Amino acid sequence: MKFILDMHDKVRPLFERGGKFERLYPLFEAQDTFAFTPAEVTHGAPHVRDALDIKRTMITVVLALIPVVLFGMWNVGHQYNVVNQTGATDFIANMFRGALIVMPIILTSYVVGGLWEVAFAIVRKHPINEGFLVSGLLFPLTLPPTIPLWQVALGISFGIVIGKEIFGGTGFNVLNPALTARAFLFFAYPVQITGDTVWTKIAADSTGLIEGFTGATPLAVAALVPAGASVLDALHGSDYAGFTWLRMFIGTMGGSIGETSALGCLIGAAILIGFGVGSWRIMVGSVIGLILMSSLLNLLPADNYKAFTQLPFWYHMVMGSFAFGTVYMATDPVSAAASNRGKWIYGGLIGALIVLIRVTNPAYPEGVMLAILFMNVMAPLIDHMVVQSHIRQRKAHLRKFRHA
Repeated sequence: MKFILDMHDKVRPLFERGGKFERLYPLFEAQDTFAFTPAEVTHGAPHVRDALDIKRTMITVVLALIPVVLFGMWNVGHQYNVVNQTGATDFIANMFRGALIVMPIILTSYVVGGLWEVAFAIVRKHPINEGFLVSGLLFPLTLPPTIPLWQVALGISFGIVIGKEIFGGTGFNVLNPALTARAFLFFAYPVQITGDTVWTKIAADSTGLIEGFTGATPLAVAALVPAGASVLDALHGSDYAGFTWLRMFIGTMGGSIGETSALGCLIGAAILIGFGVGSWRIMVGSVIGLILMSSLLNLLPADNYKAFTQLPFWYHMVMGSFAFGTVYMATDPVSAAASNRGKWIYGGLIGALIVLIRVTNPAYPEGVMLAILFMNVMAPLIDHMVVQSHIRQRKAHLRKFRHA
């Protein structure tokens, strides 16, 4: 590594101000700081010594995503092999087939989004934003495995340019870029974003019979159960391949690439919290908000309201992308609330809104994306209210001190 560092130091003047390749400095700086600890120091007091810079923080998030990436690949391959009756059921065959489907989606996101990041960095003459290390991987994990690659390129372009760069880049964006990209595809191309085609195989002959079918997602099943019926019976029934709680917790079912396994997300949460990167307050707050809202809806008369209102909170926690959104999306330090009290409020409202959107709006059986984006917009207001509350409390203490 010493030899590589010496080579970097020799060519560094070519990329710095006045050098032959000055305009390409963002590219040099990106790979230089990715491989080595930055040598820059603060020019004036005070000095803060910390070996964990933004790139290392983002790399930690990427490492925390590895469990859901690997499981997502295996699950996609497993679902494909089952539906298409390939006869390949072992772990290696599922991983290989899943990688063939998932990796092009991830690579498209990184390549196209990376080009936008480089273009804006060169034009603005600033370092390449490290946040794309995470956004470029989060976005494809929110997509179904059947999404056309051109839509992946279009979506990540919208998320990076409209969701982040027009605000000034990483650290200035109001909305989560990955969720902004998915929201664009969700409303622009709702048919492709559902991901139905990968789980269905139609016979090639003139009969047109369905040869393989995995069934609807658990949220779609729960949303269609009429009032008076049992939502748990519908989920567990053989007509929908038996969506038991354990199966949904593990994640062996259809859905977006990274959302199906709550177990994988819990492993990621442990990594983020253990390294002090992800906010445990937001995660726990989201769970509390979900529990309170779902428990409140459980009190409604079952015969007069949708059966979805009677779904226990522990099912909500493993259905859809609640775990994925809570662990990886809601905790985005840029678009989330920053104050400790604000994080509790922010997370709690996300959890409550997720249940409310799922149960009351038949058009959006999955409310995670909309709930997080809405609270992204509300996060500055929440922090402002928390700060004002602290100011009022301090003023009250000062008045008591003066009168004492």
